[in-house]
Amino acid sequence: MLKKLSKQRQAGRTIAIFLSVLTFFSSFAYYAILKLNPTSIYVGALMLSPALAAFVTLKILKRPLSVLPWRLKKLKYLKFAYITPVLYISIAYILIWSLGFGDFFNTNQILDWSKELGIDGSGSFEVAAVMIFLLASVGVVKNIGSTLGEEIGWRGFFIFELRKIFSFKWVSLISGLIWSIWHWPVIYLMYNGSGNLMFHIIAFTVMIVGMSFILAYYTFKSNSLWPAALYHSVHNIYIQKICTPLTITNETSTFWIDEYGLMIPIITTLFGLYFWRKATIENL
Repeated sequence: MLKKLSKQRQAGRTIAIFLSVLTFFSSFAYYAILKLNPTSIYVGALMLSPALAAFVTLKILKRPLSVLPWRLKKLKYLKFAYITPVLYISIAYILIWSLGFGDFFNTNQILDWSKELGIDGSGSFEVAAVMIFLLASVGVVKNIGSTLGEEIGWRGFFIFELRKIFSFKWVSLISGLIWSIWHWPVIYLMYNGSGNLMFHIIAFTVMIVGMSFILAYYTFKSNSLWPAALYHSVHNIYIQKICTPLTITNETSTFWIDEYGLMIPIITTLFGLYFWRKATIENL
């Protein structure tokens, strides 16, 4: 019992150090994003902050970087990590298009894609097929460079420390809430003055918490941070680069589409509940 309490206290101290270092690093990136210019290089620095915080925390505690779950023994978890966000994003956007919260598909986006690809004059279907294929493959791999910075910290380090103190449910809830709060300044930058700031913050937080159950499940099952990094990249690419750009918006779209509307949070919550039950049955 005393040994368990000592282990929990040590984990609590480790979490406190990690969050303090994370706040320190993130504050510089957020200053640049909010006060200078929200350019992608500053956003990239922000996404790298969790990894840097994990590395510094391990250095302070004199623990090697090798304790992080770098290895992946079963490739099937990469497959599941790719398929899962594609599935819930597809469900969400099919509902959005079917219910009239946005229309499919945006020919202006297709025109932009045709110019970007250098295939002006090609048919809309061919342009969409080529760009979606490239984004879903090359784009996902390229984007892992950014999402890995987050996932080394959040899933590779943070949730394993939380697991020393809390059950799967509380690990997912706590990590999800803190992960979402960490994003709030960006949402403030995007929607401040729109009149819908709190709505978008709440919607995004619900989505992130639902995702956290899924990510925690795949991380603990695989004992690796790589499925989370891939999942995160696929989630970003399919929403930000494919489905939202292909949607023709209307007066109700802001309340339903993208990561800051209602539809994806609803679907990720349902998926999160499924993975929570699955984790409980499997005694994760």
